[in-house]
Amino acid sequence: MKVILKIVVVAAALWASTKLVTGIAVTADTTAKQIATLLAVALIFGLVNAIIKPIIKTVGCAFYVVTLGLFALIVNAALLLLTSWLAEKLDLPFHVSGFWAAFWGAIVVGVISWVLNMILGDD
Repeated sequence: MKVILKIVVVAAALWASTKLVTGIAVTADTTAKQIATLLAVALIFGLVNAIIKPIIKTVGCAFYVVTLGLFALIVNAALLLLTSWLAEKLDLPFHVSGFWAAFWGAIVVGVISWVLNMILGDD
């Protein structure tokens, strides 16, 4: 149940990023397909974060320290771009066009996910 709630929270945050950030789009033609796409992309994003992010944190530890954690913004943007690429390979109508869209989108997804987790409870 906890995993499903996290996927729904990330899907809501991704939906908000499509509305707030120019360059992030879901191009499905119906509302049901848009919801299904966002849920699938949220699952992909969760898997990418669970598998790749710890490796990047370990390898790039020095960059995190030297930049006082600002390197995490770059990593999150890259992971969102990777998620967009994987979604396109899986024929999902989700696209992030470029680094800056991914940068701002990752910030929006992070903040909204944090707020929703605070409201809904993270345990």
